[in-house]
Amino acid sequence: MSSIDAEALYRAVLEQIRAAYGDALCGQDGAALAGIYSGGAWLAERLAKDLNVPTFGVVNVALHRDDYAKKGLHTQASPTSLPFEVDNRRIVLVDDVLYTGRTVRAALNELYDYGRPASVELAVLADRGGRELPVAARFVGGTIDVPAHSTLVLTRDGERFAFHTEPRAD
Repeated sequence: MSSIDAEALYRAVLEQIRAAYGDALCGQDGAALAGIYSGGAWLAERLAKDLNVPTFGVVNVALHRDDYAKKGLHTQASPTSLPFEVDNRRIVLVDDVLYTGRTVRAALNELYDYGRPASVELAVLADRGGRELPVAARFVGGTIDVPAHSTLVLTRDGERFAFHTEPRAD
C-alpha cells in the first residue's frame, strides 16, 4: 500500500469545513466542533485552532459501543466534555476514520445524552468504506483503500498527523 498523506487529508477537511461554515463556527450561537476520542479529538483540537474557534468538545463513546462488554473502558479515555450547549446547536462531529459506522452511532447516542442538537454533520480524515450502518460524512479528507484485515491508525507528532496500518485485532 502506498503512503497515506494524513496532512493533505487534514487540509482537505479543513478547507471543506471553512467553505461550508465560514465564520459560523465562532461565537455562542455558531456551530460547534466535537471530536470523538481519541483521533477525532486530536483533529477537533487542531481544527478549532486553525478555524479560530474558541473551544471544542470531546465525545467518549466507550459506554455506548455495542462491543462494550468485550472491550470495556479504555483506561486512558477521558470522559465526554462538551463546553457548549448541545440543545439546538449545529455540531460538526469529527473522527479520524469512518469504517463500519458503529463508532459514529455510539457518538450520536452520547451526544443525545447531553441534549438534542439542531443538526450533526460528520467530518472524517479517511473514509475506508465497509459500512454496516447507513452513515456518511459530509466532510471527507479522502477515500482510503485498506485491506479488511488491517486497521488504519492515526498518530500525531506535535501538530502533524500520520497514518499507518496495523493488523486488525479481533
